[in-house]
Amino acid sequence: MPRVYDKFCALESKNIDPRTRRYLTPKRIVYSKGLVSGADILLSERSNQISLFGLERCVLENKVGQAHAAILVDFGIEFSGSLRIMAWQVRGYKAESARLLVRFGESVSEAMTPIGEKNATNDHANREMILEINQLSANETNESGFRFAYVELLDDDGSVFLKSIQGVFAFRDIEYKGSFQCSDPLLNKIWNTSAYTVHLCMQEYLWDGIKRDRLVWIGDMHPEVLTILAAFGDQQIIRDSLDLVRDENPKDLFLNGTAAYSIWWILIQEMLYRTTGDLDYLEEQKIYLTDLMKRLISLVDEKGKEQITGWRFLDWHNENNPDAKHAGLQGLMKLGLDTGASLLATLGDGELAAECKAIADRMKNYVPDHQNSKQVAALLALSGLEDAKKMNDEVISCGGAHGYSTFFGYYILAAKAKAGDFVGALDDIREYWGAMLKMGATTFWEDFDLDWLDDSAPIDEIVPEGKNDIHGDFGKHCYTQLRHSLCHGWSSGPCPYLSHFVLGVRPISHDTYIIDPELSGLDWARGSYPTAYGNIEIELKKTSEGTAIKLSAPKEIKIVR
Repeated sequence: MPRVYDKFCALESKNIDPRTRRYLTPKRIVYSKGLVSGADILLSERSNQISLFGLERCVLENKVGQAHAAILVDFGIEFSGSLRIMAWQVRGYKAESARLLVRFGESVSEAMTPIGEKNATNDHANREMILEINQLSANETNESGFRFAYVELLDDDGSVFLKSIQGVFAFRDIEYKGSFQCSDPLLNKIWNTSAYTVHLCMQEYLWDGIKRDRLVWIGDMHPEVLTILAAFGDQQIIRDSLDLVRDENPKDLFLNGTAAYSIWWILIQEMLYRTTGDLDYLEEQKIYLTDLMKRLISLVDEKGKEQITGWRFLDWHNENNPDAKHAGLQGLMKLGLDTGASLLATLGDGELAAECKAIADRMKNYVPDHQNSKQVAALLALSGLEDAKKMNDEVISCGGAHGYSTFFGYYILAAKAKAGDFVGALDDIREYWGAMLKMGATTFWEDFDLDWLDDSAPIDEIVPEGKNDIHGDFGKHCYTQLRHSLCHGWSSGPCPYLSHFVLGVRPISHDTYIIDPELSGLDWARGSYPTAYGNIEIELKKTSEGTAIKLSAPKEIKIVR
């Protein structure tokens, strides 16, 4: 039976927002100035409808010659969405209109800093704007990523009577099918924060960041997809985002303009097929994959040395070291050719698969120096160009978590696992990602350096005199100072790592899983891992005889121990 609204042409659009909305109430008032009264009313959850009579209200009032009234609220957690301000009575530059300065912040510092200072920008989404409001109104801003909101009355002689300042949380309402818990509460919080970080980035498409980098970057997607598969299971947003970049990227350029990200596209396709068994989707990629593999094998010379042209991007951590980039790209290219050969064989192109495999094997003849880069050493180890234990002993384990980067977090940890250094991996997770939590993070950041901790204030405080602003004083490359994103999906590596290597659940194919747990010094751990047929449930407990394992899995799943 046709639905009533099918009669209206405006509802024929195929573009449907897959997200839902939820209204958030501030958790605390961080700061106020000028004539502000009734601020605590904003901390009470109220109806979402403006009404005729406002008996309890927060009042911002300006008088000529005095400081503007302003308030800074904290929603308690980073989220993606907008701000909604409901006003009863208004008086400002017009009889019934007033102007409010609204400024978002992922940190208190950012919310208090005007555009242009400390590299604060409106890139990708406005974080500072002037909102004109009228009486009996509900006024909503654009979307961005933030935790803090600063609201200032701009009219020198005016007032606003506010019912509420709400956060409008826009998110995909999906189930957390995967889980992880263990005897260390810090690791539990890190797994949950990693998963939540990626959840926020699952907007219309899979973004890298919700404030800045609201774009689909294929390389950045790889750790995000690992996290999605561990925390939420297979999601259509993965395919939609892969296809978007493939279809809208100029045909003569590598994806996102760099060969490295085209290689990550191959690795995501293999991971998705291995986990879901979706052969129909893989077959849709055959033409593009075939052309891409032919192009990649042309970029390896007779000595087995990569010769990638154009934008030779590996990651920001090694951007200023050409030798490190070369060594990392050598490892990444080897991974791409091996993986692409496997996909081509699955798709029935044995001839091209054999050629790719032969060139991948040729690359073993040329192994560049790791340049003391943990990212590079990880890729050399994971690609098989170097021995994992050697890379861990010489580079990765040196200095603990110093030298880590958020994008390559999972791969560094996986290389440590390949070297058998499971305890060291957990120590590094605690040190690196745990430090962000100690600085007030509720999502993980675009980048982080342990050296930034020295004499720095947390992100949820006004920076005291003499302290460093960990958000506004650091960063480099494209993320200097307040342009730095504090919610970046590529930083979520601990989530899949803890699921893959502590719980020990790793897919061989959509219906076959390795179960090879490592408690790594923990007393117990338990969790679930989504598969195409339902969850694998596992419980681990340290005993005097080793590790006791309790396991259940869907009947369609074959377990390999």
